Amino acid sequence: MRKVTTYLILVFTAVLASTAMAASEDATEIMKKSHLAYYYAGNDGLAEVGMTLIDKKGKERSRQFSMLRLDVEEGGNQKYYTYFKKPSDVSRLTFMVHKTSGGNDARWIYVPAVDLVKPISADDKNSSFVGSDFSYEDVSGRHWMEDNHTFVKDSALAGAPVYVIESVPKESYKGFSRKLSYIDKTTLLPMKEEYYDKKGNLIRVFKAEKVEVIDGIATVTVRSMEDVKKGSRTVVSFSSISYNIGIEEDVFTERYLKSPPRKFIK
Repeated sequence: MRKVTTYLILVFTAVLASTAMAASEDATEIMKKSHLAYYYAGNDGLAEVGMTLIDKKGKERSRQFSMLRLDVEEGGNQKYYTYFKKPSDVSRLTFMVHKTSGGNDARWIYVPAVDLVKPISADDKNSSFVGSDFSYEDVSGRHWMEDNHTFVKDSALAGAPVYVIESVPKESYKGFSRKLSYIDKTTLLPMKEEYYDKKGNLIRVFKAEKVEVIDGIATVTVRSMEDVKKGSRTVVSFSSISYNIGIEEDVFTERYLKSPPRKFIK
């Protein structure tokens, strides 16, 4: 009888382990698809962007910029170019990213006031992006392979069915200790993300405030990030969005950091 009981326990344990592994693999696949849907829409993209920074007292500041993106490889190497237009204190400031799979991304910022191109080190990727509640890494995204993902549950958000996935960094990471993502089951876009520190405190909350279909692609056109501790919030709105417009790779070179490509940025 003991042998039978032991055998059943071993079988049950193996089934649970197999189920957990399958759930983990499914969670990783969901996060991969979500990352591709959110950061790799089309082969390239262009948008005009409005950013509103709201402090804890409700005081608002604004930013306006153009953003270009080129996918060199689906889910892999990718390039971003951001050119600021307003207000005057950030006018002509340029931010560029060369995103690489399996390694640290290369980031540069051009500061026109001192005519300086400054590399942004990997240690600074969690720093504030031009004073907003978004980090430099939030702009180009954190690769799904950098975290371990676990399926938490099926749920609903604003009446829409979502997957809830927990992500924990594989290596020591300043940005968060764990993250909960609410992924829309239809579009696979991240509708909400909750970031927690090592003590389990909620530190930041991302929300996809508005989703529209642009050129047949579901796109988050209004997104926000709240810094829970500071009580501040940043809202980003995208307009004049175009996909697959033939952006050349040489746009993403130091030559254009100081002088924007007028073919795409007016």
